[in-house]
Amino acid sequence: MEYNGCVGFGPEKAGRKRVCRGMKVVLPGAESALLEKLAHGGVFLTTGGEKPNTMTIGWGSIGVYWYMDVMTVCVRPQRFTHDILETNPEFTVSVPVKNDCKEQLAFAGRMSGRDVDKFSGHGITAVAGRKVGTPIVGECGLHFECKVKMKTEMDNMDQAVLDRWYPERDLHTLYFAEIVDCYYTEEE
Repeated sequence: MEYNGCVGFGPEKAGRKRVCRGMKVVLPGAESALLEKLAHGGVFLTTGGEKPNTMTIGWGSIGVYWYMDVMTVCVRPQRFTHDILETNPEFTVSVPVKNDCKEQLAFAGRMSGRDVDKFSGHGITAVAGRKVGTPIVGECGLHFECKVKMKTEMDNMDQAVLDRWYPERDLHTLYFAEIVDCYYTEEE
């Protein structure tokens, strides 16, 4: 039953709470903008902590789990970003809207944050997030701020997918994170 945009038992009654299901945080159009860029060019996944880092991702999803808006991202264990997420379980995803950020995305995907500060002299600006301690990328116009709720290792994969995308068997870790904020900014 739907009641005032919420799904559940209808109006609140003594002892029963109304259950609202997402998308509550994600702005209209933001999901399609994210999915378009994931499929065509990539987006920035940024982690915080002592040494903020950003990387390019082209795989991910957005949906509803546990009655909350959730972003799922894939990060291989050998990535510097993976190390940071293990100790600081929050991230931002910044989506180029007007700027294509093609060169910056290529750089962020090619270089490791272990070896270089990607926010120093490479056309990528770290700007403080609004609700998490992890920065967003200033050159982008759409941002998702996320807190990890669950992670899982890939297994039981279809053999054809495994052979095509993981010939070295370097499977991703999947991070499921609550989207705590979603907003647009002016692109720098």
